Amino acid sequence: MFGPDCPNRAMPIRLDAKWAWLIIRCLEGGPRRFSELRVPLARVTPKVLSESLRAMARDGLITRTAYPENPPRVEYALTDLGRSLLAPMDAACEWGRRHLGELLDAREAYERRVAMPPSTGRP
Repeated sequence: MFGPDCPNRAMPIRLDAKWAWLIIRCLEGGPRRFSELRVPLARVTPKVLSESLRAMARDGLITRTAYPENPPRVEYALTDLGRSLLAPMDAACEWGRRHLGELLDAREAYERRVAMPPSTGRP
């Protein structure tokens, strides 16, 4: 993945797409309309959600289907490629559940070390 013939912009999993993982989870149960995605993703602005959906469609993770109805209806759905991310996501979530205590302890220890003034060497 990090070889000279594999530039960062071609990374197979877009770690920079902050909301992609949540969008994938929202689409796990089947196609949803934009307004249906807005409910569980209320923290995401409509602009950012649109940009994320567009990027994920470009990467082949989701499809966007527009129906010629009045009013227009658009649905988003996971592709087989997008669905293939569910198992690695489940594994990452399980790892997080198993190691959450260790992670929190490490963060707390780090914060204590950083917050402590440097030692002067005097008693």
